[in-house]
Amino acid sequence: MTKLNVLYATILCCLALLSQVRARTLIENITESANSIVKNIDTYDFSSCQIYCYGPLLHTVQMAKLFPDSKTFVDMKLKASPETTLEDFDAFMASKNNTPTRDEIREFVDAHFGEKGTELDVWTPTDWVERPGFLDLVHDPDLRQWGMDLNNIWRELGRKMKEDVQKNPQYYSIIPVPNPVIVPGGRFIEFYYWDSYWIIRGLLHSEMTNTARGMIENFLNMVQRIGFIPNGGRVYYWGRSQPPLLTAMVKSYVDFTKDDLFAINALDVLEHEFEYFINNHTVQAKGHNLVAYRDSSSGPRPESYSEDVETSESFDTEAAKEDHYSELKSAAESGMDFSSRWYINEDGTNVGNLTNAKTRSIVPVELNAILYWNAKMIAEFHSKAGNVEKMTEYETKAQKIKEAIQAVLWNEEAGCWLDYDLINDKPRNYYVSSNLSPLWVKAYNISDSEKISASVLKYIENNKLDTFPGGVPNTLYQTGEQWDFPNVWAPMQYILVEGLDNLGTPEAKELSQRWGQRWVKSNFEAYRETLAMFEKYDAEKFGGHGGGGEYGVQTGFGWTNGVIIEWLAKYGRQISLSGNTGGAAPSSRIISLLGVTAVALVGALAGRFIW
Repeated sequence: MTKLNVLYATILCCLALLSQVRARTLIENITESANSIVKNIDTYDFSSCQIYCYGPLLHTVQMAKLFPDSKTFVDMKLKASPETTLEDFDAFMASKNNTPTRDEIREFVDAHFGEKGTELDVWTPTDWVERPGFLDLVHDPDLRQWGMDLNNIWRELGRKMKEDVQKNPQYYSIIPVPNPVIVPGGRFIEFYYWDSYWIIRGLLHSEMTNTARGMIENFLNMVQRIGFIPNGGRVYYWGRSQPPLLTAMVKSYVDFTKDDLFAINALDVLEHEFEYFINNHTVQAKGHNLVAYRDSSSGPRPESYSEDVETSESFDTEAAKEDHYSELKSAAESGMDFSSRWYINEDGTNVGNLTNAKTRSIVPVELNAILYWNAKMIAEFHSKAGNVEKMTEYETKAQKIKEAIQAVLWNEEAGCWLDYDLINDKPRNYYVSSNLSPLWVKAYNISDSEKISASVLKYIENNKLDTFPGGVPNTLYQTGEQWDFPNVWAPMQYILVEGLDNLGTPEAKELSQRWGQRWVKSNFEAYRETLAMFEKYDAEKFGGHGGGGEYGVQTGFGWTNGVIIEWLAKYGRQISLSGNTGGAAPSSRIISLLGVTAVALVGALAGRFIW
């Protein structure tokens, strides 16, 4: 049976389970998905998608809620081929009159699927360095010991795919890649796109250039095979990407290694990804072309299936439910899943809940800033290659994006950049950390730096962003969603701090340094108390970790480690723990508490949390 026939067979299975109205909608949605997948059949085998991405089997299992985390099921290995599994499922459903009990569904899953995570082996990076040079830049002995512990965590987060994944990809939801990876940690046992940018920078500071290069080559390979980089390394993410930081990964690698040829050889792929985003994400606002997040698949998120179905229950029609699913997956593409940032209610404000998500109708500041940055870097790489015509082409593209950012997203009254609401044709004057992302990538007229610095610092003062002991929160609206107040995230903290530093004015640089050093100290305090690095932290508590959202706080943690290692290298000569605030116990106690067993304890804990 061909892959296309299998996909249509899945449609027929759904017809037996659904009413004519629902079936008609499902036919349209799955056919669209099938067509998208078929375009890539020559380069990648997506046959496992009929198990892990959509269809009656996925719906039946996920709605039975067999596992506390919906992601568990879609990370489990098939014991037989997708075709055989679907045939067995059809027979199973027929034998149960299409109404199996929860226990019967569990028996079916146990018989047809293995444990999650079996496609990966723990891998010790071969280029791991016991004492990388950045440690010599850290003068405080407790911070230096911490840096050694973080460097050790890379060994705990290393993963290598088993040979069977390459030989039999149809048995897995994971997408095969040629090189080992560093995973984020916790429930995230595969690689993720934008996480990997900060992981790679941390690896480069840790002198692990081969591991970093291997991860970048995985992404380049994925663009060549699939046409873009999915949200993460699973087939069920195929309809969405994440903030496009591949070109920035290449730039980081070249800056560290001076290997210009690596960037030059990657140019075709980097251009392809840039054009993919332009071609598939472009919207118009105030007469300018900009980009917005959007997903191209149908149905609920496979990894959060029952949660999405439940939030869709307030919608009356299948079309409305499908729109809701698309808004959620588009928010997931942003990496900020979820936040009031994506809410537009009937009054045009951000008050609401997930049913008010209108991600596709919001022009996001950071996505446009990153694409500007990509165009600038591609132009730079063409310059290194002596391709004057292509360099000029991408400089022109960058200039047009910058002009659109200035015309649509810069808000003189607010004194910063703001997301733009396409439904109500107005700027969204709500604080979100990404409002300042153009500073990070210099997506503004450098000649205006003094004026922008004054405006931005006033914006920070007006929103009291310098008053939080645990870091600058992502938003100021507390909804219970993980990307809202009071949570603080390492990548956004990085974007804020590095952006202010880029401005170059004494006031901006002073605030940048203070925020960066405070983040290091607060992360250290959390580590001192728990021996763990967290996915997110609490703005209101010095040394406090975050919470909220669809799953518990995760430890590991790839991008947090990467940011801290970079900032230990950057601030290590100046920073001292004697200035800790927030009522913390003396930080020097870490040596007496842990002594020489610190590394072993961290390794054991990291291994426990990852699985």
